[in-house]
Amino acid sequence: MIPSKGRPLLRWATGASACVLVLLGAGLPERSGVAWAQEAASAVQDVTLTDVSLPLGDTVLKAPRVTVSGTRLSKDDLLALLRPGPEPVAARLARLDAASLVIPELRFEGAVKGTRDSVTYSNVIAKDVRAGRIADLTATGAILTVEGERKGAGSYGPLQATDLDLTALARLYAESGDGKGALQRIYGAFSLSDLAFVDTNGTAVKFARIQGRDLSARPVPGGWAGALATLTAPGLAEAPPATRAKASATAADLAEAVTLGSFEATGLSVQHTKGPSPLDLGIARIRSGGSEASLEDITLTSGGVTAKVARLSLNGFSLAPTIAALRTFAAKPDATDDDLRLLTPTIGTLSLSDLSLDLPRDPAVPDPLVQNPAGKTAPMHIGLRTAAMNFGPPRDGVPTAGRIDLTGLTLPASAVAGIPGLGSLGLYGYGDLDLTAVADTSWDAATKELKFGEISISGKDMGTVRINGLLGGIGPEVFDTDPGVSGFAMLSATAKALDVTIENTGLFERFIAAQSKVLSLKPEELKQEYATASLYGVPAILGNAAGAKAIGTAMSQFVAKPGSLSLHIRPKNGTGIGMLEFSAAPTPAAVLDRLTVDAKAN
Repeated sequence: MIPSKGRPLLRWATGASACVLVLLGAGLPERSGVAWAQEAASAVQDVTLTDVSLPLGDTVLKAPRVTVSGTRLSKDDLLALLRPGPEPVAARLARLDAASLVIPELRFEGAVKGTRDSVTYSNVIAKDVRAGRIADLTATGAILTVEGERKGAGSYGPLQATDLDLTALARLYAESGDGKGALQRIYGAFSLSDLAFVDTNGTAVKFARIQGRDLSARPVPGGWAGALATLTAPGLAEAPPATRAKASATAADLAEAVTLGSFEATGLSVQHTKGPSPLDLGIARIRSGGSEASLEDITLTSGGVTAKVARLSLNGFSLAPTIAALRTFAAKPDATDDDLRLLTPTIGTLSLSDLSLDLPRDPAVPDPLVQNPAGKTAPMHIGLRTAAMNFGPPRDGVPTAGRIDLTGLTLPASAVAGIPGLGSLGLYGYGDLDLTAVADTSWDAATKELKFGEISISGKDMGTVRINGLLGGIGPEVFDTDPGVSGFAMLSATAKALDVTIENTGLFERFIAAQSKVLSLKPEELKQEYATASLYGVPAILGNAAGAKAIGTAMSQFVAKPGSLSLHIRPKNGTGIGMLEFSAAPTPAAVLDRLTVDAKAN
């Protein structure tokens, strides 16, 4: 709501308050009855002002002509209110009453940090202005120009605001508060259509429509004007610790001092036409309200990359940890770069649907599978049907719980050619991969346990690998911002449980078929050799302990009839085996002797 560099799209809000500053006047006496009505009717008049000029901080408001209708203020009263005086603007606005205000042309001129900008509104009309509140404010459009370090020009279409509280806006801008008072409603609703801006760097931004509801805020120490000046001061990153500490406190004050009921923007287009990598970004709809936000129908083209996303949403987002960190920095001016991770907010759940990504291929690495009839290499296509990432509240900047679900991750097998274990999938007859992946972890502070609820990856016509586990001895030191402290704490971790499940739905058969051709053996003959090697070779490698033999037997049965293989491992002492014990064990058998192993094949 405050006009400043980088915020030309919000100047209409400040314009709304300036439109009626010229209507300030004295309050009405408390009268009643017919006599009062007759006197009041005779006192109502229309007043016309010309060449209005009013300074508002770094901005000057200018209006060649202003017509005030249904007001009891005289022309002299209105002109007197335009001159600087000791009475606060908010106090004067509280006495404002008028039936309407008409301004054919309203211009704002500002100069901030080497940039001069102006916004000229057309046909501004304010209706039913009572006690400093405008019931309905409209304008047919506006023209924006920016000169200086960043030149540009733009325009707005029709705009409207309802229930705009000018007294609250004036207090917010100019008056200092403790940042703890009650939130004051600034407006009930606003809308702006056909917004466009182009700068000389070749960037063009367009919105079809922007609208919002129920903006509330409260004054902060130094006022919003002073707070914004503090945060936009040049060289803040290199400023003395005391200055940075003040900026941290100011940022926390502002974050806690404003709420917006809802916001929606449609038809966003961002195009950058200059430079080596032109960019074209489009978003059909942007919505936010409370702790939820979403983007719909996103398209991006840049540097040969084309991306599309049907929907991207965020639910359960909270700045509470960020604000707490800012308060800490305000009291701790010598915060280091490592401390910056404490600013991590509570992310909540980030969801995505229908991602399509086309990437250019390296022409120096030909792939006959993806060449079209003209001999040109087609782009690499990657798709994702759905993704959901849920993160719990952070501890020292690190989420203490999280789950990632990826469904329908599709990509060509050639894309994983260099990854161990996956690079041979193309040789097994897989052209395109269709994968699903899950990672679910959580930390329990009371028990000092880190639980791997599920780590899995599965592929269509391939199979699934699923891992579950439990680590003990994971204290809060693991999340310390000092890598030395967190690394040393991990040495105290103990392995308390491990479960591994492998399910085959086609990959093993393709592997056997491919290897049979290479070794000139029949598939059944090769399976028998692998089964025998598993039965006797695995126990020999692992030291012939009882657990090693159980693993070898289960693997042999799985190779003979590949369905599923499960492995459950627990420490015999019930408390876990430390990481140092694992690394210091002279042989695998020394570790297996301390474990209970249950291996089965189906």
